[in-house]
Amino acid sequence: MRLGQIHSPRIAITMGDATGVGPEVVMKSLGHRELYAQCRPIVIGDAERLRAAGRLVGSDLLVRALTNTNDGLEHAGEQPGTVDCIDLALIPRDLPWGQLSPVAGDAAFRFIKVATELAMDRKVDAICTAPINKEALHAGGHIFPGHTELLAALTGTPEVSMMLTAPNLRVIHVTTHIGLLDAIARIEPGLVERTIARGHEVLVKARIPRRKIGVCGINPHAGEHGLFGHGEEESKIIPAVDACRARGWDVEGPLPADTLFYRAGRGDFDMVVAMYHDQGHGPVKVLGLEAGVNITVGLPVIRTSVDHGTAFDIAGTGKADERSMLEALRQAIALADRGSQ
Repeated sequence: MRLGQIHSPRIAITMGDATGVGPEVVMKSLGHRELYAQCRPIVIGDAERLRAAGRLVGSDLLVRALTNTNDGLEHAGEQPGTVDCIDLALIPRDLPWGQLSPVAGDAAFRFIKVATELAMDRKVDAICTAPINKEALHAGGHIFPGHTELLAALTGTPEVSMMLTAPNLRVIHVTTHIGLLDAIARIEPGLVERTIARGHEVLVKARIPRRKIGVCGINPHAGEHGLFGHGEEESKIIPAVDACRARGWDVEGPLPADTLFYRAGRGDFDMVVAMYHDQGHGPVKVLGLEAGVNITVGLPVIRTSVDHGTAFDIAGTGKADERSMLEALRQAIALADRGSQ
């Protein structure tokens, strides 16, 4: 039996960029005492920064520093009112809020690295990440487009997919953090089919009975039989859809993205496959950042995240909204529970 499954899933929460809103949303989230009946949260970060964030948000939570990944871990996360933190002690006390920092970028990487090692060693059951800043990450010496690619590298996973969820909508992406021209060049039938397959696996794990998947086109009106574009739908998407149908899956497409998202929102589809970053992100974020969750699909570990950035403009004010973090934690708990069965 893995550690963390005796009572409830053990969730490693990475603090994110220390100069952004990550520490604040972590402290606000862990102030919801009902979480402790559902999981055992352990923060990977900086204990003193969490205490400072707690003062900003008016929290009365006690932050208990654990000095290493084995220090008291067996019983960590069991006590409401106490935030157990594996304290890497990387953040200077006078580091300003709301300003890009290479120190914070490097620390954010190290928080993720420790959480990933814990998950790979089965000492935690899932990872839930607070936001990082890509520019700070790069300034700190870690050249990754974002969390998704970083986690893939740390776990040795050659290919993963980004999934965003919001009320009544799940979107998995064929490509993410690359330019639009590069995305179109990268899309090919094998990649589309593998992305659909990863999405289908999530629907199975989530116990969605119908599992109907809608696949976006690339061009306006999904090319309208060659009227728009250069035959991308026919050459890049249709072979993948046909291959998935041959597996017995309920997959429809390529469909015009504008109407597909509307239909998915009203319940016609259980998942949408987006071809590129903004095609999938836009509709989810219109529904509200406070409800969105980012899930990395295809990793050997479970990872969920908030669907918002570091919000430097409000960091250090105590105004950050924790609802996306709460939902990300709930999704991590649900996936960990089902993954252990």
